[in-house]
Amino acid sequence: MRSLLRLLLIVACLHWQASANDTVRPALGTIEWQRWSDDIFEKAKRENRFVLLDLEAVWCHWCHVMDEITYHDPKVIELIKSRYIPVRVDQDSRPDLSNRYEYYGWPATIVFNTDGSEIVKRRGYIPPKPMASLLQAIIDDPSPGPSVFPEPVVELSDGALSPELRAKTRELLVTSYDADNHGWGTVHKYLDWDVVEYCMGEAARGDRQFEKMARETVAASRRLIDPVWGGIYQYSTDGDWVHPHFEKIMQMQAEDLRIYSVAYALWKDPADLQAAQNIRGYLRDFLTSPDGAYYTSQDADIVPGEHGGEYFALGDAERRKQGIPRIDRNIYSRENGWAIYGLTALYAVTVEQSVLDDAVRAAEWIIANRSLDGGGFRHGDKDVAGPYLGDTVSMARAFLSLHAVTADRKWLQRAEEALRFADARFKSETGYITTAGAAALKPKPQVDENASMARVANLLHHYTGNAEYRRIAEHAMRFVAAPVAVDQRGIQVGTNLLADREFTSPPLHLTVIGAKDDPAAKTLFHATLADPATYKRVEWWDRREGRLPNADVQYPELDKAAVFVCTDSACSAPMFTAEALASFVSRADSQNR
Repeated sequence: MRSLLRLLLIVACLHWQASANDTVRPALGTIEWQRWSDDIFEKAKRENRFVLLDLEAVWCHWCHVMDEITYHDPKVIELIKSRYIPVRVDQDSRPDLSNRYEYYGWPATIVFNTDGSEIVKRRGYIPPKPMASLLQAIIDDPSPGPSVFPEPVVELSDGALSPELRAKTRELLVTSYDADNHGWGTVHKYLDWDVVEYCMGEAARGDRQFEKMARETVAASRRLIDPVWGGIYQYSTDGDWVHPHFEKIMQMQAEDLRIYSVAYALWKDPADLQAAQNIRGYLRDFLTSPDGAYYTSQDADIVPGEHGGEYFALGDAERRKQGIPRIDRNIYSRENGWAIYGLTALYAVTVEQSVLDDAVRAAEWIIANRSLDGGGFRHGDKDVAGPYLGDTVSMARAFLSLHAVTADRKWLQRAEEALRFADARFKSETGYITTAGAAALKPKPQVDENASMARVANLLHHYTGNAEYRRIAEHAMRFVAAPVAVDQRGIQVGTNLLADREFTSPPLHLTVIGAKDDPAAKTLFHATLADPATYKRVEWWDRREGRLPNADVQYPELDKAAVFVCTDSACSAPMFTAEALASFVSRADSQNR
């Protein structure tokens, strides 16, 4: 999530839940699955064995199938016992491995030589006979196969997409759109939140083509919402939106919750608000721990390896008679950061206090139970190879969103501390790497995480005026905007385009002036939250709190609450009602078209 975690996570599948991070489940058949460890290749060298990594997801269907069928096949078992060290890892528990092989989906099957070099990488379910043939072929000739190719050379950008690459990337996004079935991709359909958010931003600027793509995709994706329990299924097969796979993973819930909330703010379609509320209800009813933090996912299958279509066609009572699909009760900082960000977006359009309370409760739990010295965060109870960049940057984004919707400066401080930790711990010559703790495989930068790092750091720069945060954003963007980091198929280029657009332009700046116990000021503040811009700096200045963190605008003394809209070169006249603000923003949008 995304990371994701989006396009080829789609090839994903499932096995039952590990009880803790990287916990090994009981051996199945006679395969003795082992943990991934930093000394795994030393062991392989001593024993003259290859390392077979089964990288799975605890929520996905085809991992179940491969486990129940392929890894119970006698020939496969015999070959593994003869020359392999079999290692099984829940990818949610190990972002370092998940990010490295995210384009192989789950299950990802990777075979290594004793020196840690890759021999073969395979995507998705492998039936018993092809698997046995693969294992035997590697024993006969361990030369790297065609799935293994040299790492591309990363030519870093100057910090933004070049004009040529930006134009090409936008064109790829448009030409890869499926005008007949809506959305991107011709086999799997899901709501790619970065692509849709980018399109919504262009729509707000008056681009009707991008608006059409965004609205059609948002409307089509609502078909993936579970009509009984809420929550959104991960994706649909067959090139349409009506053949869902039924796993419900946190990143999809959280990011889709956010996108539906923003869509409602932009277009005021009640169906989008209902979709957001349905996802929020699912999070509350199924993925919330007793202490208010969020679990990770729910399986697709009620019976491991059996497709859940008949089960999910049932009503609530009929489902519960058969049981509830397994919930992964691991609590990860990254996933909770995603959830908090989604909830703040819903709060912005509803101002429903219980939604904000849920977000704050999760944030406080993560602070109390996952904090590291210096402002960073652990992934789970124990981090074998962590800490990981994704957890800290996800929580930084969550804290900044909490500051935006509450104007409480404690959340801004938390966001700054997390960003500084991430910069100090994960900075490399090429952007920011997933972890600084893994030794078995050299860690690499990943596009989604660097894009998030750039976006958070850039927005923090605008909120605080701290030039160091702009430097951090630029360092991340040098990787995000590198040609090698841009998806040449055009399916996921929204990530690059979003980060680039924000890095190269100022956010919409809305400031409310007035006491925080003044109902008129509170009404104006809620009106700023409802503005559909996803890239904005919202502030509430109560003069009793001292200067704003970034006092780059000199506001006049007024005798009543007012709101201002500013650009990097000018500010509006004071406005005193929510209606006046809405009218001003609408006129400004029209003039930009």
